Amino acid sequence: MTRMKNRKLRSNLITYGIVIAAFIAVQALQSAGRLSSLMAGLLVPLCVYVVLAVSLNLVVGISGELSLGHAGFMCVGAFTSAFFTNLVKDTITISGLRFFLAILIGAAFAGIFGLLIGIPVLRLRGDYLAIVTLAFGEIIKNIMNLFYIGKDSAGYHMSLKDQFSMGMEPTGKMIISGPMGITGTPKDASFLAGVILILVTLYIVLHLIDSRDGRAIMAIRDNRIAAESVGLNVMKFKLMAFTVSAGLAGAAGALYAHNLATLQAKKFDYNTSILTLVFVVLGGIGNIRGSVIAAVVLTALPEMLRGLSNYRMLIYSIVLIVMMIFNWAPKVLEWRERHLGRFFRRGREEVM
Repeated sequence: MTRMKNRKLRSNLITYGIVIAAFIAVQALQSAGRLSSLMAGLLVPLCVYVVLAVSLNLVVGISGELSLGHAGFMCVGAFTSAFFTNLVKDTITISGLRFFLAILIGAAFAGIFGLLIGIPVLRLRGDYLAIVTLAFGEIIKNIMNLFYIGKDSAGYHMSLKDQFSMGMEPTGKMIISGPMGITGTPKDASFLAGVILILVTLYIVLHLIDSRDGRAIMAIRDNRIAAESVGLNVMKFKLMAFTVSAGLAGAAGALYAHNLATLQAKKFDYNTSILTLVFVVLGGIGNIRGSVIAAVVLTALPEMLRGLSNYRMLIYSIVLIVMMIFNWAPKVLEWRERHLGRFFRRGREEVM
């Protein structure tokens, strides 16, 4: 037991070390002027997708549930955090403190939505759960398109129709403009903040996996009937994983919102949820380190291949196929076991 704990601790430290080493390498390239402007602009989105992939793997890989509504929780976190920042940006002038509070608020609201949605939704299984979570993501996106919120000398005004029905003074300022979203949010996000959020996300997820609750979640995933027979509260543990995952997605949404000049709900459609699921599947279901690597590679690759405009998507598709074969083909898995077993052992331990 002690050896296993030490091995898990060592593997976790390796995962943290990979993230820190990547940060140092990128900072060195940026200081030397070897990082293109396109790649520099992609650093924060890379962090966002890593957090999304790791948090979704908690549901798909560790809890064993198929969720396709992750973009909906990201949308909740993005809009609530951006709304908060626009309300207090003249009051709280310290950008670091304001951004920290915005991330907490985005994560909290997304977690609350995850709890409320999870109570009825997690009674479903398989395809039914996937369809309902997909519908939730689309509902959230469309609800955000309905809100018009502004402020003038008389206070706050809200409408679900249009801006002109709010009765706001001509000098008033819009905060949320329906499909046009939120504009003017301070760009408080940075690559450093993104890396810190990745490390916090990894700590939360890996600590939960290695805890007693995490073992209960995986036991329910492996055999629900056996878990119930020994007294495990199935709904409690499934809801725990779902809520934590939703909260982390909300934190990713807050990071994303504070990196854009204009935040629109259409950015959080089902394609974002599917893309995040692709990261999880290609990185290895239940393999947290694999999710980190897959999210970075598949997000950065299109930009790295931008010079090969005629072949860019072809190469991207080939990489997807190769990664799928590398992770799931039986013969390749045997080869990995013989030659790369120690590196990938953590992924198998998390799935087991």
